[in-house]
Amino acid sequence: MIRRHGLIACGGLWLAPLSVVAQPTRSMHRIGALGVGSTSEEMAGPQPKVPPMAALLDGLGDLGHVYGEDFVTETRSPAGQVDRFAGLVAELIELRVDVIVAAGPALAALKQATLTLPIVMAGAEDPVGLGVVKTLAHPGTNFTGLSNQSVEASVKKLELLKELVPGPSPVAVLWDPGSRLTWQAVQAAARQRGWKLLAFEVRDVAGIDAAIKAATAAHAGSLLPAGGLVYRHARHIAELTSASGLPAFAANQGQAGHAGLIHYGADLNLIWRRAAHFVDKILKGAKPDDLAVEQPTKFNLVINLKTARAMGLAVPQALLLRADEVIQ
Repeated sequence: MIRRHGLIACGGLWLAPLSVVAQPTRSMHRIGALGVGSTSEEMAGPQPKVPPMAALLDGLGDLGHVYGEDFVTETRSPAGQVDRFAGLVAELIELRVDVIVAAGPALAALKQATLTLPIVMAGAEDPVGLGVVKTLAHPGTNFTGLSNQSVEASVKKLELLKELVPGPSPVAVLWDPGSRLTWQAVQAAARQRGWKLLAFEVRDVAGIDAAIKAATAAHAGSLLPAGGLVYRHARHIAELTSASGLPAFAANQGQAGHAGLIHYGADLNLIWRRAAHFVDKILKGAKPDDLAVEQPTKFNLVINLKTARAMGLAVPQALLLRADEVIQ
């Protein structure tokens, strides 16, 4: 009996066993992503319809990650019903995703659900204040990523709105449960300056509609939206407030060019694109605690003169001179 070690004869050729020549398969990473007002389907796949999610995938592509070859996404969104976050987070954890990317409204549910799964924040209003990191430089937890500094920016927004629409009429503030710190900052700033506010906590689209109707009926002088839920429905809010003649901050920069009046803040799409760098490092073995939380360095001020004219508002020249973009 002839024993053969390591080689197989086949048609006169000596071939190495398949186990020797076979190439190791590449591991497929699973990236979880939590939205706010969109649907899970709108966020899904290699060409998501939601701009921030598309920006995340673009960022991963720039870093050499190919959808369907290196990674796939598991997307979940409460479609504006923020009370569903706990259940959606549980689903992603059960799927054993490698990392989860999420914006502010979902962070509280993530903090309650896991102390080990890496979380990349794609815009947190105040990571330290929320208790998801110990410090920005050294997170000390399973969270890292980016802040959108919405707490600080919200006070600036209130000041800009009162500069644009001065007078004693109250400012209506729309906020969702994920933007509680932002609301508290606005409330404190208004109290300090002697400005009146009307507060409306919203949890879904129906709540947004009802709040704007109530604000108009209460003769609010202007409206300030805050939070991830209202960001998703920025166009809807801009259309409602424009139709009712209620001057309002645009909840995102894109809607300042549609029917919104004014916008100030960081670009959320750029934040999600930058979040890809954190995902890349974590997939390569980095720990969230080793990745300092980043803050935006650029805030854009956009003023829509067309909307202002339609509402009969005279925009102060000093405000126009400070604007990064004036839409005619």
